[in-house]
Amino acid sequence: MTENLTPVKTREATLMDYISAGFAYGAMSILRLLPFTFVSALGGNIASTFGPMLKPSKNARENLKRTFPDKHEAEIEMILRGVWENMGRTAFEFAVMDHLLTPRGKQRVEIEGQDNINAAFATGKPVLFFGAHLANWELLPVSAGIIGFGVHVFYRAPNNPLLQNLFAKRHGPGELIPKGAPGAKRAFSKLKKGENLGILVDQKLNDGISVPFMGREAMTGTAIAEFALRFDAPLIPIQCIRLPGARFKLIYHPALEVMRTDDKKTDVRTIMTDINAIMEGWIRQHPDQWLWLHNRWPK
Repeated sequence: MTENLTPVKTREATLMDYISAGFAYGAMSILRLLPFTFVSALGGNIASTFGPMLKPSKNARENLKRTFPDKHEAEIEMILRGVWENMGRTAFEFAVMDHLLTPRGKQRVEIEGQDNINAAFATGKPVLFFGAHLANWELLPVSAGIIGFGVHVFYRAPNNPLLQNLFAKRHGPGELIPKGAPGAKRAFSKLKKGENLGILVDQKLNDGISVPFMGREAMTGTAIAEFALRFDAPLIPIQCIRLPGARFKLIYHPALEVMRTDDKKTDVRTIMTDINAIMEGWIRQHPDQWLWLHNRWPK
């Protein structure tokens, strides 16, 4: 396997970057000595206790109220607390994700849809996997390692340049591709070789197109739709669900049916509309497991 593509450096490290990086690496070293269940619960308890008091919660409350206008304030607060708990669990689990690749760790992950994976690979085309920031989204590439196939994944480089090496240590059978123009070029070359690619497609992208999402228009990236049309690649939705006891369910759904016309722009919009509708269904099933904290919609 080739080395991961290094993201473009946007700035020099500051004193605060060194302090926060030191804390992050130190915390990782300690957490790795602890059992997976304890690490997950610790992160969830800390985040659910203090998270609702933090500034990003204001944005999350607004998003939840607009999406679920019929829910009472107490219900909104309960969902928000769950959002923070899931966020804390996911952040702390990052330190011990490789535990899930051990025989005992694999028992924590229930995987459905092997037939759908086999059908996609049987086409002989590169396969595109897409998911959302639901439950522990870091499980998407890890599940490929559990099942036994290769997939490259896009990721967002950390704001702190000193944490790049930490992020690059994610576990999965494939390359980490940073978002941006160089990353898109690298992904294109991988697909051209018949290799597989995974993308989380639920976050805002100002350079995208406006597509309905959770009842409102939202700027949505189109790379996965353009790749699917260019390479005639199957589009496999991956749903991640957090279960009690630091366990998970990964569902590989049937490939998305892609209808082609003579208008590429229309085809791209149709694909992204379908993808957003699929993710919306997942989020409405488990609203406390999605990342409501970010600015997904315009003000």
